[in-house]
Formats: sequence, structure tokens, C-alpha cells
Amino acid sequence: MKTQSTEKLLRIFISEKDKHNSKPLYEEIILLAKKHGMTGASAIKGFIGFGVKSHIHTAKLLELSENLPIIIEIIDSEEKINSFLQVLDGVLQDGLVTLENVNTIRYLK
Repeated sequence: MKTQSTEKLLRIFISEKDKHNSKPLYEEIILLAKKHGMTGASAIKGFIGFGVKSHIHTAKLLELSENLPIIIEIIDSEEKINSFLQVLDGVLQDGLVTLENVNTIRYLK
């Protein structure tokens, strides 16, 4: 079965070293998304990037490869995304969050 809809894409940009309650922050966010019934969430590790402080983080140099960028993507209804943003307020200290409308096509057996 194939369904189409318009939903929200939530992107969270953080660093690999970011922590919450001594756990990696990306792991904590994924577990919170599951706990709050989000449709799905993925954490993607970047190879190179920089943030607001303009520090380059790259997998090329061993000494710089310990703090690579992480992007977490979550797609769900606008209502559920807006609700989850309140959860993020309790765990994010540094980072960037973006929201955009996306057209989704779901293929389900």
C-alpha cells in the first residue's frame, strides 16, 4: 500500500560529544522520540562540519575526529513534532533545530 501526506521534518544538529545524564545526547533524543510515539527517528554522523563557534570537526584528522557532527531527523505530524519540541527543551543546551514541511510517500506491506 502506498500513502501520501504532508508532514513536518524536525532536524536536530548537535555534536557527537554532547551528553545528557552521562549518555550520548543523540542516543537520549532517539530514545525519547520512541518513548513519545514518534513515527521514526534516525541519527546520522557527519564526516566534516562546523557550527556557530566555527570549529572544524572532521574525520580526516585523528585528533579532530572525536567530536563529529550528528544530525537527528524525525518526520511526523505537525502536532506530534510540536509536542516533541517541548521535550527537546529539557535536553538540548547547544545545537540547532530546523523544521520544514515535507511531502511523504509511505510504502507499507
